[in-house]
Amino acid sequence: MTLEKRQFADETPTHPALALLFEKLPADLLRRDRQLIERAFSIADRAHSGQRRASGEPYVTHCLQVAMILADLRMPPPVIMAGLLHDTVEDTDLTLDEIRREFGDEVGLLVDGVTKLAQLPRVSKDGNQPIDRHVESLRKTFMAMSEDVRVVLIKLADRLHNMRTLGYKQPEKQKRIARETLEIFAPLANRLGIWRIKSELEDLSFQYLEPERWRELSAQIAEVQDEREQTMNRIIDEVKAALAAEGIEGEVSGRPKHIYSIYRKMQRKGVGFNEVYDVRAVRILVKDKQTCYYSLGIIHNMWKPVPQQFDDYIATPKDNLYQSLHTAVLYVDGRPLEVQIRTPEMHEAAEYGIAAHWRYKEGGRRDEAYEKHIQWLRRLMDWRSEVSDGSEFVDALKRDVFSDRVYAFTPRGDIIDMPAGSTPIDFAYHVHTVVGHRCRGAKVNGKLVSLEHRLATGDQVEILTAKQGGPSRDWLNPDLQLVKSQTALAKIKLYFRKQERETVVQQGRAILERELKRLGASEFSQEALARALGFKKPEDLFYALGTGDTYPKHVAAVVLEQELGEQPQFPTTTAATAPTTREGKSEEIAVLGARGMLTRLAPCCRPVPGDQIVGYVTRGRGVTVHREDCPNVRHRNEPQRLIKVNWGQLERTYPVPIRINAYDRPGLMQDISTLISNERINMSAVSSVTKGSLTTMDLVLDLSDISVLPRVLARIEQLPNVIEAFRPKAG
Repeated sequence: MTLEKRQFADETPTHPALALLFEKLPADLLRRDRQLIERAFSIADRAHSGQRRASGEPYVTHCLQVAMILADLRMPPPVIMAGLLHDTVEDTDLTLDEIRREFGDEVGLLVDGVTKLAQLPRVSKDGNQPIDRHVESLRKTFMAMSEDVRVVLIKLADRLHNMRTLGYKQPEKQKRIARETLEIFAPLANRLGIWRIKSELEDLSFQYLEPERWRELSAQIAEVQDEREQTMNRIIDEVKAALAAEGIEGEVSGRPKHIYSIYRKMQRKGVGFNEVYDVRAVRILVKDKQTCYYSLGIIHNMWKPVPQQFDDYIATPKDNLYQSLHTAVLYVDGRPLEVQIRTPEMHEAAEYGIAAHWRYKEGGRRDEAYEKHIQWLRRLMDWRSEVSDGSEFVDALKRDVFSDRVYAFTPRGDIIDMPAGSTPIDFAYHVHTVVGHRCRGAKVNGKLVSLEHRLATGDQVEILTAKQGGPSRDWLNPDLQLVKSQTALAKIKLYFRKQERETVVQQGRAILERELKRLGASEFSQEALARALGFKKPEDLFYALGTGDTYPKHVAAVVLEQELGEQPQFPTTTAATAPTTREGKSEEIAVLGARGMLTRLAPCCRPVPGDQIVGYVTRGRGVTVHREDCPNVRHRNEPQRLIKVNWGQLERTYPVPIRINAYDRPGLMQDISTLISNERINMSAVSSVTKGSLTTMDLVLDLSDISVLPRVLARIEQLPNVIEAFRPKAG
């Protein structure tokens, strides 16, 4: 049935919120656009008829609120229409073809881009592991966003209204949605420069993730609000008077701090509420850049500047194109005052981000800021085709896109934008794929550095390359942390995938054999190992290892868990083969009615976990724990000193022997000990034999988490002069 036959256009319902929507739209809105918006509302209202939100309101209320948020962002009519219709294709029997026929391809494409995919596969790409439907939906949504930036804005508006009405959901859903919003959507709004959406999403998320802390901060703000407003009004008047005395026309206002930013600042600085909230802030809007700098001089003449608290984001904009002057001064009462100075255009860009530039595109004018936003969004998805697993995609999104950033320079002065923690390898791949493949070393600020060196903002980096060759497979080893960015990882993996499969299989086989040898498990069944890791046959495992889709640490986890997991749970055999317990900790034994008392195991009967035990209160030595059948307890004539005790959670550690072959040098043992200590691992035994220049060290590590062993072995092998580090075969 067509829309014409449904006669939606002739049955436009009256709705108070629709009038509010038109109040937010431009006064010179074309009549045809107004009619199309009314028609979109009518169709959405009819399509969602009978559907209600968790709040009990008609579902179309959500559609209207999304459209109103988009109107606040000054979006053009096609985006407003798509906002009204964004859920119809998924949640009703309305089809995309019908929307295209009624409103044209532009609105159809926007609705298609923002529609959540309801029918998702129930298994992952390899057909074995269950898929996280929610994470996979998020991945596909972000992939759709990259096709048209306006889809991002509709999705943000949709999420903002969902957060405003989150109180009607179950507590588990509230926390999950709030966490996702704080980790994904608020940073996305920030990267697109839309401060007003970013700050509200953060506050709403904080309200559900830390409800007690949120209520406490809200109450504290309310208590000091009146006094604060009086002080701020006085400061604003003084700033206005100083500007007017110099002939500067400007708008001066207080700059509100949202609750989450106060909370984060308290955490970051380790201070209380009063020390953060007492930092007053004003914003000054003046006509142009020159007046911004002139106004800065006026402020610094009025009050003493706080050292190292000046930032010039006009000359050097942030990566989301934010521009403003930031300074801090000491007010007459001796407390700090933050000041922002910017032009109205800069302020609009700060509030609306990419949305502020959209109207220029609509008018056909070239806008460099808008184009930079678009370029960033496209770079965001450069690697999306290489990541088909939803969890990996979302993890990469958090790590590579929304993490803190560093800005390093090429020798020619070009700026390279990377995630914090990036290395010279990341830098090389951001410059060019070929430069990354052939990277063999780097100079930072004129000095040679290792490839694992962490770059900092302002570093000048020169990449040293070979004439031919490709990347090392070690670059894909997460234990070595040689590569940070998803962009570089994707390019390295693609390089290995393009090689002949047989070559990759052979390389993967060598990786597996080397890892098994290092773990002292050369005889471990490769067929069983492949099945345990979800592969049908060993060749598939070899290929995954060769391409970097599976890491050696996954192999180690299976081998060690099977070998150590088969050992007895309690130490009934020798310490060399059984888990040991750390004795002498009171929390290992729960003393009923006397928690916190000093406890010790009786040397006469030597109870072990699993034995029936009883406690005997000694004079000056706390509680001694005996087996219930111990003669020293049964023959005592002081039953009042016997108390009930039971076994608590013992912290088990596994003694794991490792062997290190190395060329002897001064300080070698100290370097190894320091590395192991930094991993918070106890080394219970050590011996070494040196023959000529070669030394062999045998260590015993007490591991409470066997999964750390591959990382420790890999890090030891990176030490100078170390040839290999491995777990020797038993016997």
